[in-house]
Amino acid sequence: SVCSAMARHAGPRLPLIVKNLVPTLSSVFDSQRITTTAFFAELLNSNVVNDLILLETMMDNMTGRQKDACMLVRMLALRGLGNIASGSPEKVRKHGAKLLASMVNGMDDKDDPHNLVALEAMSSLSKLLDHVEERDIQSMLLHIAIRIRPFFDSEQPDLRQSSIALFGNLTKFSECNCEVFFEQILNGLVTLLLHLQDPKPEVVKACKFALRMCGPNMGCEGLCDMFLNHLREDRSLHYGEFMNNVCKHLMQSYPEMLNRLILTNLFYFKSNWVDIRAAAPMFIGFLVLHVDEDHCQQVDLDQLISGE
Repeated sequence: SVCSAMARHAGPRLPLIVKNLVPTLSSVFDSQRITTTAFFAELLNSNVVNDLILLETMMDNMTGRQKDACMLVRMLALRGLGNIASGSPEKVRKHGAKLLASMVNGMDDKDDPHNLVALEAMSSLSKLLDHVEERDIQSMLLHIAIRIRPFFDSEQPDLRQSSIALFGNLTKFSECNCEVFFEQILNGLVTLLLHLQDPKPEVVKACKFALRMCGPNMGCEGLCDMFLNHLREDRSLHYGEFMNNVCKHLMQSYPEMLNRLILTNLFYFKSNWVDIRAAAPMFIGFLVLHVDEDHCQQVDLDQLISGE
């Protein structure tokens, strides 16, 4: 692109170019704000802005665009802030709290009917997570996990893929909030296991990754081993056999979870995706098969029978 060519060959002239472009970020014309934001976003992909001491200026300008009336500008601004992870990864640590706050604001964007800003915020946040300080993410961890959860079932495959992959990445930071985050894993577990039958391969790949990342936090070695061994990217999955064994481990380790797991599965009996609709009753069947008699009374048979 023009931008990467300029980053490579026009280094000494960039400070003046950037200085002359900054006023157009406040232009009354959407097209000018979009073009300049896109240019800055791509420049932030290169370390040259760091070498020329432009990073802080451009980062502040991108942050300032988060309230822009134009949705595309807000989206491109987040892309630029996420690009700092590849252009100047060492600076992400320094500005971590500010960058994370921008991503959370992007996910909470109120004027985003197609969730494009939220999508950009999630994919940019995944890029930044490898470089932020743990203390900066800790305070936002729960908010982000709760916020992205509804996207797991989005009609848009890229939102499903991006939110599930981000959830997997968040588990790296769950050690300090182990009990709190464990609750989030339990909230998402049924959905992640069912979406292993998602019609889109990229969503299945994200689910495998997220479950592999969740495994060590679940306090059940058998389940962790199953996720690591059977959910490798390059390995095809015998879904029925896998779920039978998963349910055996779940009912050995968390029998008190039976009713909660059943209720979540009942929701998917009306899923738009036929393979997921078929997987939910099978999931329930295996849970009931492997639970011991002491916990059987948890099951509300009327609710099960009526869950057409």
